[in-house]
Amino acid sequence: MRPSNGMTRREFLRITGAGLTGASLPWLAGCGGGSGSSGASAGGSEWKQYSGMTINFISENTAPTSAIAANLTPFKKLTGITVTIQQLELTSLAQRVALDFGSHSGEYHVIYADPYQVMAPLHDGFTDLKQFMNDDSLPAVPKGLGDFIPTQLDAAGRFEGKLFALPYDAPTLIWCYRKDLFEKYRDKMEEDLGFDPMPSDNSTWEQYYKIAKWFNENQDDVPYGTGHQAKQHDALMCDFSNLLWAYGGDYFENGQKVGRFGATDPGSSTLDSPQAIEAARFYNRLIGVAHPGSTSWDWNDLGEAFGAEECAMCPEWHEFAAAWEVGSLKGNIGYAPLPKGPARSSNMYGGTGIGVNKYASEDQQKAAWLFVVWATSPEAQLMDLKSSVGGGTPTRQSVYQMPEVKNNKNPLTNMPNIVTAPAVLKAWEPQNIGLRPKVPSWNQCDTILYSQVSQMLTAGKSPEDAMRDAKKEMDQAVKGVPSAI
Repeated sequence: MRPSNGMTRREFLRITGAGLTGASLPWLAGCGGGSGSSGASAGGSEWKQYSGMTINFISENTAPTSAIAANLTPFKKLTGITVTIQQLELTSLAQRVALDFGSHSGEYHVIYADPYQVMAPLHDGFTDLKQFMNDDSLPAVPKGLGDFIPTQLDAAGRFEGKLFALPYDAPTLIWCYRKDLFEKYRDKMEEDLGFDPMPSDNSTWEQYYKIAKWFNENQDDVPYGTGHQAKQHDALMCDFSNLLWAYGGDYFENGQKVGRFGATDPGSSTLDSPQAIEAARFYNRLIGVAHPGSTSWDWNDLGEAFGAEECAMCPEWHEFAAAWEVGSLKGNIGYAPLPKGPARSSNMYGGTGIGVNKYASEDQQKAAWLFVVWATSPEAQLMDLKSSVGGGTPTRQSVYQMPEVKNNKNPLTNMPNIVTAPAVLKAWEPQNIGLRPKVPSWNQCDTILYSQVSQMLTAGKSPEDAMRDAKKEMDQAVKGVPSAI
């Protein structure tokens, strides 16, 4: 995700005190084995065959990459391979990768393959990972592909039938709320509103709106009931999309399929559907009762405001728990999937995988594969989770079953993101996950959407006109026609 202030979400977490207990795990050298492989724990020859090589990994400035960069010794010991890591803001990363692929230089061997800004528009430059998985001379994926969260494996890894990346990180928008305030006012809210306000699987967006208004009018603990990331920015697209999907709308026909598996041509946009227009109407009404700072906030601003007790609840990336749970609100925050609309609950997924540059030499690609296998292994993900410079979220089902993870879902844990695990695991289920279109033209479509919705929120444009104009411009973007924006 790219913020307008030049700071990534993960950088914000580090700056605001999201550091966790450090973990130096020399036994990570034993993390790579799996069925069909002699395994890294055995120090098998398949891990040593590229000893002495150097490979380059280009990544967004993310918590998992910072954790791995701080502890590369186990991989070097396991393989003899030196890894150099370059971390950039996502837009800059996408530009670098585009130049590499365009020139066929193969300079970056392992690539942070953001599904929307990198994989979809540049998919021709990635190697299908099945090539390495079918090579008996190389280590297998530990526990197999089935250990990855299924929706993440598709959304972060696949494009039109090929597997280009393994899931690496998994930020997801969920309902974050002041548990202490909801408990304090629960009985009074239920009496006034006629329903139990505590977030549950049955909570609706209409109820969320009524709860926000109630907080605005009936208490003095926080200034506003809800806050949002509604600035004219990528954050606004993320925030609005949750409502779009919840109301049964989508960007294109077969939206969930396009989001999971990708499409070069998704067809005409469906943003002018009655469901999409109704979602826009509701969103306009919701922002009308939200903290007035919302229309100038991206995700970092919202996370900071919630942590500063400016609002009672918000839809926010779950990784902000790593900052909040070491601050003044420690233990007072609840986490749940976002409310339901007429169609479903929908929770925007923002995760990414790592893949291999097909323009690198054959040996460089295979050495890169060793790193991809190691960096996405269960043990490496546990290291990320516990790292003092990390805070990433596991993308593997087995990590959530590890005793030290499973038994640490409380605010005192040295793995704050695990406090959100019950909510995000539900959010990643196929019926709940929110997937924006994985199409080559997504960067243009993103800008079109948040520009039109911003005009609705701040310039008086009607929801109907905003959605219809967004549909027209997206159709042009998909066909390669320059947008007026």
